Amino acid sequence: MKILVTGAAGFIGSFTALRFLARGDEVLGLDNLNDYYDVTLKTARLERLQRQARFRFVRMDLADQAQMAELFAREKFQRVVHLGAQAGVRYSLQDPHSYINSNVVGTLNVLEGCRHNGVEHLVYASTSSVYGASTRMPFSVHEPASHPLSLYAASKRATELMAHNYSALFKLPSTGLRFFTVYGPWGRPDMALFLFARAIIEGRPIEVFNHGHHTRDFTYVEDIAEGVVRVTDRPPGPDPSWDSANPDPASSSAPYRIYNIGSNRPIELLRYIEVLEDCLGRKAERIMKPLQLGDVPDTFANVDELIADVGYKPDTPIEVGVRNFVEWFKSYYGYG
Repeated sequence: MKILVTGAAGFIGSFTALRFLARGDEVLGLDNLNDYYDVTLKTARLERLQRQARFRFVRMDLADQAQMAELFAREKFQRVVHLGAQAGVRYSLQDPHSYINSNVVGTLNVLEGCRHNGVEHLVYASTSSVYGASTRMPFSVHEPASHPLSLYAASKRATELMAHNYSALFKLPSTGLRFFTVYGPWGRPDMALFLFARAIIEGRPIEVFNHGHHTRDFTYVEDIAEGVVRVTDRPPGPDPSWDSANPDPASSSAPYRIYNIGSNRPIELLRYIEVLEDCLGRKAERIMKPLQLGDVPDTFANVDELIADVGYKPDTPIEVGVRNFVEWFKSYYGYG
């Protein structure tokens, strides 16, 4: 197939594009290579993709309406995997406008491109952060996600609602994937594993929020990429059992679905740090701090629908995933 992957120079985008290329798909990768974090890391990810014969890259901003419309009209993609976004809960407190421009305006331009050019299936990234203030565990796609605690989460919830609108009005098959705390090699430098590893190696203390007692459904990046590819192959149809008197948020009378992609195994942050210490062979000096503004105490993915519909569940244990990250991190940054 001919597939557009937005955010192709990003963490999840680069792994997902590699999966499509490995099975013979033609991939056009789009990214604006912004400086939210180290651009050299993004270009290094791109270099891995550009070694593949069936990969092309275009540098473009999702929020550029004219350029996006021209790209879709010219390329006529069969499937679109929309992973480009302004990420990060904490940064959304500092620069909220970037989240609206990238996540909301950018997604609108993707939806318009799909609508006017016969795209067979749009798969897009959402986040576990949309569950926000909810404490009903595990998080289920059948529960409303109506109380986000950060603008990042609100912007991603908005994209889910926008996608449903296009599915309902224009019969565009769309699937939203709520990712749960993705980690692994080639990750983002603003994420905890990256920050912890660098500090421990360099002998600096780490800041442990919520005193380390919150839990996360840590999900290995290659498991995420595999899930994205499998979902992309399965365009949704209308749910014949959907009841407008008791509306299920996970499906619709339109060709629309929402899935969680997580490990279904919440891990306490202190345990995550212990695994990292074991892999590095060093202990961390810990500075305990309260829960940060915008963060949620716990995440835990119910993935029953992903298993039932797609036949897949992420299964890489953190002991394996963190070890793979450490090996890559030490090699990439030249730590002995």
